[in-house]
Amino acid sequence: MKKDQVVIIIRSLIIISFILAWEWAATSGIVSTFYTSKPSEILKDLVQFCVSGDLMKHASVTLKEAFTGLIYGSIIGVSVGLLFGQFKTLGKIFKPIITAIHGIPQLTLAPVYILWFGIGYASKIFLAGLMVFFNVFFATYNAILDMEQKLVESASLLGANKFQILLHVVLPTCTPWIIMGIRTGLGSCLIGAIVGEYMGASAGFGWMVAYATSYFNIKRVMSCVIILLLVGLALNYVLDKVEKLLLRWRPDITLSIGENN
Repeated sequence: MKKDQVVIIIRSLIIISFILAWEWAATSGIVSTFYTSKPSEILKDLVQFCVSGDLMKHASVTLKEAFTGLIYGSIIGVSVGLLFGQFKTLGKIFKPIITAIHGIPQLTLAPVYILWFGIGYASKIFLAGLMVFFNVFFATYNAILDMEQKLVESASLLGANKFQILLHVVLPTCTPWIIMGIRTGLGSCLIGAIVGEYMGASAGFGWMVAYATSYFNIKRVMSCVIILLLVGLALNYVLDKVEKLLLRWRPDITLSIGENN
């Protein structure tokens, strides 16, 4: 049996054991279903959530906000990181300002964004995009600062102009860190969209969780959490495939001598 298959089996056994233990604890009264519900009830609610059409309605709203914020935040984050990396003076001027803004918990500013952009899509997209921007910007900018200067010098000696150096040297070198920033941004964009929906919305998973909580409907809250968990897993799976495609030139490395992956 291959190592990957063993890992999948062990992972599946851990998850199944946790679900069975949760069901047993809730059924036997060790854990109060008022606070945690139980897997069988959550599964029934998930089916009802899907059949009623509410799942598609709320999922389309939250995912639209999150994906739009992810795209805008990633593009702007990479662009600003490359700009500051190219013009070091700009980086020295604006990086402390961006760091200070990043240090402010965005949850505290969410009502301000709602006030500025309203309770529609714009405020949620702005909040999601801003949270993604910070992750991608710092990953890109720090990757450029840590680059080997010899790579740029070698390309320049071979006759490459600035655009060619950027395209063929800087971007490929920074790609692993950019992808790491985007991977972190996957969770951030969902958080930004949901927090925005908490503050003011008429649809979306954030609104649904707030609504279900107000009526002590823990089943629906847990259903939304599980759906968001599955969405996060799916997005990370897609990003893993993209990373392998873009970084197919990079060899696999292990710290264990003589161990093959």
